[in-house]
Amino acid sequence: MKPIWVVDDDQSIRFVLEKALAREQLAVKSFGSPREVLTAMAGGDAPQVLVSDIRMPGGSGIDLLAEVKQRHPGLPVIIMTAFSDLDSAVSAFQGGAFEYLPKPFDISTAVQLIRRAVDESLREDEGEARTGAMPEMLGQASAMQDVFRAIGRLSQSNVTVLITGESGTGKELVARALHRHSPRSEGPFVAINTAAIPKDLLESELFGHERGAFTGAQATRRGRFEQADGGTLFLDEIGDMPFDLQTRLLRVLSDGQFYRVGGHQPIKTNVRVIAATHQNLEERVRHGAFREDLYHRLNVIRLRLPPLRERRDDIPMLAQSFLAKSAKELGVEAKRLSESAMTALAGFDFPGNVRQLENLCHWLTVMAPAQVVQVQDLPREVLAPAAAGGGLSATPVPGAAAPVDAAASVHDGAGSTPRTAGAAPLTNGVNEMTWVADLQREARRRLESGEADVWETLCELFEGCLITTALDVTHGRRIEAAVKLGIGRNTLTRKIKELELKV
Repeated sequence: MKPIWVVDDDQSIRFVLEKALAREQLAVKSFGSPREVLTAMAGGDAPQVLVSDIRMPGGSGIDLLAEVKQRHPGLPVIIMTAFSDLDSAVSAFQGGAFEYLPKPFDISTAVQLIRRAVDESLREDEGEARTGAMPEMLGQASAMQDVFRAIGRLSQSNVTVLITGESGTGKELVARALHRHSPRSEGPFVAINTAAIPKDLLESELFGHERGAFTGAQATRRGRFEQADGGTLFLDEIGDMPFDLQTRLLRVLSDGQFYRVGGHQPIKTNVRVIAATHQNLEERVRHGAFREDLYHRLNVIRLRLPPLRERRDDIPMLAQSFLAKSAKELGVEAKRLSESAMTALAGFDFPGNVRQLENLCHWLTVMAPAQVVQVQDLPREVLAPAAAGGGLSATPVPGAAAPVDAAASVHDGAGSTPRTAGAAPLTNGVNEMTWVADLQREARRRLESGEADVWETLCELFEGCLITTALDVTHGRRIEAAVKLGIGRNTLTRKIKELELKV
């Protein structure tokens, strides 16, 4: 990791921050003026985080911020300023500062803020590497890796593919990827949503029509099958196709020819069909709403796209990618999500799936007041589940164990196995069978025996118990464990390292 750069003309400020950050095992490099910082950058050096005073001889922190952001747009910059200097604070945020630190500041607050900026910088570095590695589609979850492998295996095939999944999971993206990596990649990719076109017009859209075939048909029109000749035709929401048109589609898939509406000459076409639906086609076949022979014709290879709630580990990567995409489209600097905001997003169920997350990131790019998005900046629908009581998501994560009461078990100070406790309310007359009473007894024993560092020892035991239990409940999934505990993912990772937990 690169060092933290501190720039301030006050030597005492530099000294205090150097010592405090060194205690946190963070490398520090100090500068007395903005000119020294720019000289170092001109030589090829760059920090992980820059902490700068706002008023210094030879240049201001705001001017330095503008210079640094021009060279390193993603670098977190913390501006130190007087508490009453509102204009400076506003200018700092408008210039893209990560945060501002009012003087005089509490050293622990400063260190906490700098560490948060470091975590954000490291996460942004990782996100950029991942985005560069997979520009088309993103996903590290095992279900998405299965999809990527299937696309690779199908890259030299023209076989018909049926893509299933909830709305917003990215079915058209997969269809485009299948086309782009197929022998037909030089041909056209034509997409049509069969649910979005009225039944009376859908036949003409698919197969075209001859002049005079119906009222308003003043010229011959080529349909989507002709437009896609030599390429791929993507039929989205195939489950909503009218029954009588299903027969015509089956004929095209069977012998590769069709008639335009009002036409008498068969037209040959060479088209690969990829279909998609959010519906259960087997159930629609049983109910007589979908032809069984067409179903089997389409269902040669099936790809299932998982909903976003089944791939929560991908949410941070996707959110960062969408924020960068929105910023590029709008010509602004990309917003960053704070640790608490990212934890809230990772715990939300996203009924609209990836499409909803992308729209949310676009909304945040426009509406979030600061460069770093805090949890309170998130829209109401994301925060509502938490406000309703009981966590960020009312729907349990598939594959996760049932939630447990946080007061149901605890390790004692000697590290024995957990024991079940009563559910008595936490009042002044605490039941002696509750874990609070156990904690009180253990604390008294240690204090009366003259043991040193009782606070630190018991806090470490308590935190270690919470973390290991949460990871056991979530089967080792750290993001989900952090959501259940109500802490940030980076905080959880840091605590595991500090406590030397074997997880």
